[in-house]
Amino acid sequence: MAFNLFMPVTHQRPRLACELTPDGVVAARLIDPEQTAASFAPLFAGTLIPSLKTPNIIDQAAIVAALKRALDAVEARDKRLTLIVPDAAARVLLLDFDTLPAKPAEALPIVRFRLRKLIPFEVDEAAVSYQIMQQSPTETRVLVTAMPNAVLAEYEEAVRLGGYEPGVVLTSTLGTLAALMQPDPALLVNLNGNSVTTAITRGDELLLHRSVELPVQETLREDELRHAVSVSVAYFEDTLAFVPDIIFYAGPGGAVELTRVLGLVQFRVRDLVSNGNAVPKGLVAAVTGALAN
Repeated sequence: MAFNLFMPVTHQRPRLACELTPDGVVAARLIDPEQTAASFAPLFAGTLIPSLKTPNIIDQAAIVAALKRALDAVEARDKRLTLIVPDAAARVLLLDFDTLPAKPAEALPIVRFRLRKLIPFEVDEAAVSYQIMQQSPTETRVLVTAMPNAVLAEYEEAVRLGGYEPGVVLTSTLGTLAALMQPDPALLVNLNGNSVTTAITRGDELLLHRSVELPVQETLREDELRHAVSVSVAYFEDTLAFVPDIIFYAGPGGAVELTRVLGLVQFRVRDLVSNGNAVPKGLVAAVTGALAN
């Protein structure tokens, strides 16, 4: 399952991917279909603060330096890459339409019009992309991503200053979902900087994408994380009529850390992607998904 948001006309993703997170920069290069090289360059706290307003990048020089270190470590030869941005820097919505024109040039204005009352920033000053998830004679379900142009420009400028070109842009969870290779219904928890996103899939169908900002205080942060997972488990049961026995996780600390925070006994928490030694546990899922063509 590959979500082709902000996809260029070629419909071919680069063989290089880079995720900017508050924890650091994760880079990965596809060597062959079975092998990926990955690396990580840490950032000091406060260097990157994702949000829907500028600035997100507080220390541009530090981020550009980390980006170059991470990409140099995977011996990046190509300059064009998939750029993965934090979930908090964009809005991702599932919208239902009675019908939608087949031509993107005709459909996009309709999607933009629908967004006007749904997102907390000017639609006319945003990059908007959409992908049809389901379509029937009476209903069309569309996955829409919107990101303020000024915020997107910040991230793209950092990549270009590092000597690379952002050919494709994905949000963290949409990139991560592309690494979820299973036909059965699944629940994903993606802890990404100052937000947590929960997503539910059923084969190629996305049933839920819900992002919540987390408090800074550790105790409150963990309480909000537990609540977000609880809400998504309840939605999973209401929608699919059974409770998931596995929660897939992408985020700092890996499955062990999420298990500790949740204190769950009825679920197994599993790392969506197993990390190599070069990247801290739990942080490689989005770049792995971004390289899955």
